[in-house]
Amino acid sequence: MRRTWFITGVSGGLGRAMADAALARGDTVVGTVRNAEQVPAVEALAPGRSFAELLDLTAGEPAIRSCVESATARTGRLDVVVNNAGYGLVGAVEEVSDAEARAQFETNFFGPLSVLRAVVPQLRAQGSGHVVTVSSAAGLFGSGGLGLYSASKFALEGLSESLHGELAPLGVRVTIVEPGAFRTDWSGRSIAKADRVVDAYARGGGTRGVIDAMHGNQAGDPARLATAVLAVVDADAPPLRLLLGSGLGDRVRQKHEGMSAEIDAWRELSDSISFDSDDDNSDGSS
Repeated sequence: MRRTWFITGVSGGLGRAMADAALARGDTVVGTVRNAEQVPAVEALAPGRSFAELLDLTAGEPAIRSCVESATARTGRLDVVVNNAGYGLVGAVEEVSDAEARAQFETNFFGPLSVLRAVVPQLRAQGSGHVVTVSSAAGLFGSGGLGLYSASKFALEGLSESLHGELAPLGVRVTIVEPGAFRTDWSGRSIAKADRVVDAYARGGGTRGVIDAMHGNQAGDPARLATAVLAVVDADAPPLRLLLGSGLGDRVRQKHEGMSAEIDAWRELSDSISFDSDDDNSDGSS
């Protein structure tokens, strides 16, 4: 079955890898780019099956809706919608300004939300389709020095899980892809860093130093991630969550085990906050 994909952010990184993989097997791709000079390269990938749309996710819902409508007009329908575009923000919670935090959410959360609002009516009417949300391991673990980035991904995860509950009965699938460290420009030219630096968080290089050191040395292969995403889209029973990264599954299990132990340790207090049954039956008279 040939599918039509709508992928945000295909100028490089994971978005480009997914576009390349889908086109290689004969699918059609509409990919968004932020700069007009990137359009010819995308449309040259597979003339007649590869289309580029200019889109800045911070442009607002009308612009995003117009982009989706144009994509549909060019291809006839959309089958797979990949919310991929986004960027990382390095900075301790104390360091990140209000403007930096809001910009992070505008791109990583409100932009994808507007994409969903634009595409879901079409998928719902078709009674088919697959929404793929590109989250992050940071959407599973709150990491020091990446607090606002993690927060934006946590929000995206909650949104996508809710969307799954709404769309599954209507024949539309949702999968959250949770990559670890992949060899893209995420930690290079695409990373943003808070302007403010608090010395207490910078000892030993801090998170900023770790991010700089990992660039170009990540273990994850974007092409293999793309192959994995295609496999999930083709699956009869795709997962809600897809962990992608060596050892990531073990880290998630450890987190869940820790949460379970904490729940057990505090169960008595957790269960102690309801009204007593006698209080419930009281009519308030003295």
